[in-house]
Parts: sequence; structure tokens; C-alpha cells
Amino acid sequence: MSFQTGHIGLNVTDLDKSKEFYRRVFGFTVAGESRQDDRRYAFLAQDGTLVLTLWQQSEGRFATAQPGLHHLSFQVADLAAVREAEAVIREIGATLHHDGVVPHGEGASSGGVFFDDPDGIRLEIYAPDAAGERPAPTSGAPTCGFF
Repeated sequence: MSFQTGHIGLNVTDLDKSKEFYRRVFGFTVAGESRQDDRRYAFLAQDGTLVLTLWQQSEGRFATAQPGLHHLSFQVADLAAVREAEAVIREIGATLHHDGVVPHGEGASSGGVFFDDPDGIRLEIYAPDAAGERPAPTSGAPTCGFF
């Protein structure tokens, strides 16, 4: 038996704001929307495949000190795709950690950008070759494995 991650469900505080964020940064499309009792939700897809379900059923901010999700990581093809996402992240004013592209560790060739969604959920967009000769961060929020 083998497993592969299917879609991911996230609790959000404002469905409309979150849909716009994920549409702008990732290019996801809204594949469907509905309501269950007093909770609204939306299915976000890429190339016809469900990727995220956003559930408007939360208050406050993502609690990094509590057990649960650490961060979501999305792989892209190359540094150009990471840079494209970084430009959008900066344009919309999302919290960007490390001020841009960083490697996953000292000497690693893989790396990317680390940032927060509107509810403080920690996200990463990386490519296997995106870090190049960049130095690993020495202060602030660490990268992927230590973020």
C-alpha cells in the first residue's frame, strides 16, 4: 500500500479573503463553493485537480505553539517560478520571512520563500535548485525543517 497527500483542508476566518490570497499567490481556481450549516467552504483546484478546501469556521490566528500543522510546502519547477510567487507575495503585502529566497540549509541547493497566509498559516514555495549560492538564514524564523 502506498499513500500520497490528497487535498488539504484549512480553517480560515474570512473565506473571501483567503480565496483571493490563494488565487493570487498560487493561481488556484475556485472549483466549487457551498455552505454546511453556518460554515462556508470553497474547493480550490489547479489544472482541474482539487488542492485545498478552505473552511470559514475559525477565529483568531494560526497557533504555532499548539500541536497540529507545522507548515504547508509547495514545490515548483525552478527559481523563476519561486521568484514569480515571491513578487506576488510582496505585492499583496503578505508576511515574508527571511526577506526572500533562502536555501533549506547551509550548502543546500534546494530552497524557496517562506511566508504566511492571511490567518498566519505558514507556507513555503520552493524548487529543488532555487537556492544556488545563497547563504542560509542565521536569524529570524528558520527555513523548512526548523520554521
